[in-house]
Amino acid sequence: MVKFLKPGKVVILLNGRQAGKKAVIINNMDDGSKERPYSHAIVAGIEKYPLKVTKDMNKKKLSRRSRVKPFLKVVNVSHLLPTRYGLDIKVSTRLTSETLKDTTKKQRVSKEVKRLLQERYLAGKNKWFFSKLRF
Repeated sequence: MVKFLKPGKVVILLNGRQAGKKAVIINNMDDGSKERPYSHAIVAGIEKYPLKVTKDMNKKKLSRRSRVKPFLKVVNVSHLLPTRYGLDIKVSTRLTSETLKDTTKKQRVSKEVKRLLQERYLAGKNKWFFSKLRF
């Protein structure tokens, strides 16, 4: 079978708290692991999308409304809906399920993901990824 869920692929989560949210696959484990015997992926997504801004707003309000709140999650591959889009986010640390269990490491990675997504949003790249799904 062809592996199409590769790192950098934009997916939509189908189950759980972040159902309907867009995310990017950071790392995928097709064979599973000892604690998770099914194929799963570590995804980074947008929990809170940036709000609409206008040119009349001052800099403080503009910076507040342009914030992105990310999430990191280990998800079963059957709960992902792949899209045709890709997003090249390179996280400097190697992410595993054990990394996400340790709170300090997870916070550090989450801050890095937030910085990467924020830079991408402010640069005006991948506008589709930063807009809320309407359904």
